[in-house]
Amino acid sequence: MSDNQSDLVILGGGSGGYAAALRAAELGKSVVLIEKDKVGGTCLHRGCIPTKALLHAGEIADQARESEQFGVNATFNGIDMSGVHKYKDGVIGKNHKGLVGLIKSRGIQIVEGEGRLTGPKTVSVNGDTYTGTNLVLATGSYSRTLPGLEIDGQRVITSEHALVLDHVPSTAIVLGGGVIGVEFASAWTSFGTEVTIVEALPHLVPLEDEANSKLLERAFRRRKIGFKLGARFEKVEHTDNGVRVHLEGGETLEAEVLLVAVGRGPVSQGLGYEEQGVRIERGFVITDEFCRTSVDGVYAVGDLISIGGAPHLQLAHVGFAEGILVAEHIAGQPVVPIDYAGVPRITYSAPEVASVGLSEAAAAEKYGADNIKTVTYDLSGNGRSAILNAKGAVKLVAAKDGPVLGIHIVGERVGELIAEAQLIYNWEALPSEVAQLIHPHPTQSEAIGEAHLLLAGKPLHVHD
Repeated sequence: MSDNQSDLVILGGGSGGYAAALRAAELGKSVVLIEKDKVGGTCLHRGCIPTKALLHAGEIADQARESEQFGVNATFNGIDMSGVHKYKDGVIGKNHKGLVGLIKSRGIQIVEGEGRLTGPKTVSVNGDTYTGTNLVLATGSYSRTLPGLEIDGQRVITSEHALVLDHVPSTAIVLGGGVIGVEFASAWTSFGTEVTIVEALPHLVPLEDEANSKLLERAFRRRKIGFKLGARFEKVEHTDNGVRVHLEGGETLEAEVLLVAVGRGPVSQGLGYEEQGVRIERGFVITDEFCRTSVDGVYAVGDLISIGGAPHLQLAHVGFAEGILVAEHIAGQPVVPIDYAGVPRITYSAPEVASVGLSEAAAAEKYGADNIKTVTYDLSGNGRSAILNAKGAVKLVAAKDGPVLGIHIVGERVGELIAEAQLIYNWEALPSEVAQLIHPHPTQSEAIGEAHLLLAGKPLHVHD
């Protein structure tokens, strides 16, 4: 048993943890990064990256099926899941190898093993202890389920199980119409699965602007993806061929598998947090706007936290930003708290849903309905979207005689547009200022420009 001292100890090597490690090392700190599995965490190994690889494989399948409309004669012969997994795992492996090399090149010590707090700023791993001048908690999240709904990993599964299925299910029920549920429904439909989504709230992707939700629902109807909105789960039972799901009101659905996609919970139990005085509420570590916990010198980042008890965006790029913020705060650099409304949000379904800033409802609540205005630019007027056969729209929310408050987009590949939208929101740009910018033709980015021309009162490719 040995006791090891360093400037910074980080428990958890996912997005937030390794970002904090890399930035702290850049700033001259000695860093120990503790990870029980593989650095990169859920995002790299069981979340963002593998899910998007499956979605891209599904996109290729759809392109093969639809090739004739572009004058290309191609034949779609089905999905080889072993080949899909080889492609997916290759992407993960390449990124993981590069990340490990990067971390080691910065002089960061990686400790493999499950850590537990045994002192205010001390973590015990495999009999050894690691104490830092500062400590960052970055233990991430897990797939939630509902009370009484048991995950068996075969017929009732989470996203982690769905990512390693060795076959394409013929039918599937997806419980939850948020980002995870919608993305798997999209990928499986592209693979040939008959999918039904069950969502308790009135719309799919219910945290998005209602207009975005409705556009996605319309697109899913065209793709023959079933969904039941305002429908509450009651119970599930096994059948000879899969599962039978009972909804409140007596309706039943049957399928080969049930994917439970009802959100993610914080990994905080049994790690010694509360014993060392870290404030926990509903499993989340409570922090301030600088990610400081209730214990002096101890920070927390990523899916694990709640800032002041409020809901928190569980996104890898939020973890990156918080990790950097914490490292700089520890180093005594001036930092600005994150404006979480200004964080881009993307659902990588087909079509994609992307947004930044306030929804129309949130803007109306904050500023008053009479003090905001909205416009919608349909992608049918965009040449590049016509080439790609992409349908959707750009919706802008702005203060009257003021800056843009929210940008909401639906369409194929529109996730790539949200970076510009992020600048518009975060720099509090006026519609007239964005309207002056020249967007290259033909690109989908023109839709951003056209929407702002419309909002500035000088529409171009828009029918009266």
